[in-house]
Amino acid sequence: MIDTHCHLTDPRLASQLPAVLGRAHTAGVTRIVTIGTDLEDDRQCVKLCQSLPILRCVVGVHPNYVNETDESHLPQLREIQSDPSVVALGEMGLDYHYGSESKDRQKRFFEYQLQLATEVNKPIVIHCREAVPDCLAILANFPQLKFLFHCFTGTPAEAKQILDRGYLLGFTGVITFKNSQPLRDVIAFTPWDRLLVETDAPYLSPEPFRKQKVNEPALVVHTAAEVARIKNVSIEKVDEETTRNAFSFYGEW
Repeated sequence: MIDTHCHLTDPRLASQLPAVLGRAHTAGVTRIVTIGTDLEDDRQCVKLCQSLPILRCVVGVHPNYVNETDESHLPQLREIQSDPSVVALGEMGLDYHYGSESKDRQKRFFEYQLQLATEVNKPIVIHCREAVPDCLAILANFPQLKFLFHCFTGTPAEAKQILDRGYLLGFTGVITFKNSQPLRDVIAFTPWDRLLVETDAPYLSPEPFRKQKVNEPALVVHTAAEVARIKNVSIEKVDEETTRNAFSFYGEW
């Protein structure tokens, strides 16, 4: 199984990385994609991947980090993404949850990274929170790129809009939460070839580990098990389908 989205450079995981990777191996998680959030974190992700062949990484500037990143430094992404361990750009996008004061800056960073992805021909991992209409409007200008909306927590109507565009949806442990029936409804109608599972570790530990403050890649199997329950299939079927989708999107390794 593949954890298609986590943050192994976060201190909560990096401080115990050998144990985290050991537990992932024991759980049957054989490949992991670690995600950068700003330029320095991107470099750390690449460095980590260079020493661990089960890892690949995604590099970019997260919308919640645009105010902490010098816009003139964005061209550094071109060199960072050239490493063979980098399989996509992101996570990038729009996040309006904390207010609208940085909307214009978020959009500029987003569009810069999308243009770079066009030039280097890499897929995109999207962070979109309370911003689906604006996000989709921007993505419409880049029809040649492949997009994955990671940690989808929107409405069924928003999911249908995203799926109608041919994009993928990534689901986390949130689907196991008691109040997440709308997300479970989304999974029920999401085609197999558009579905991925992830942890977004160290965030969003699934039930029955929700009270565990630090999520980790080993726990992606619980999200996969919930997908299996919703779709009335075996967890092996979920593993097979989501692994195929991950390889199709990120490339095989």
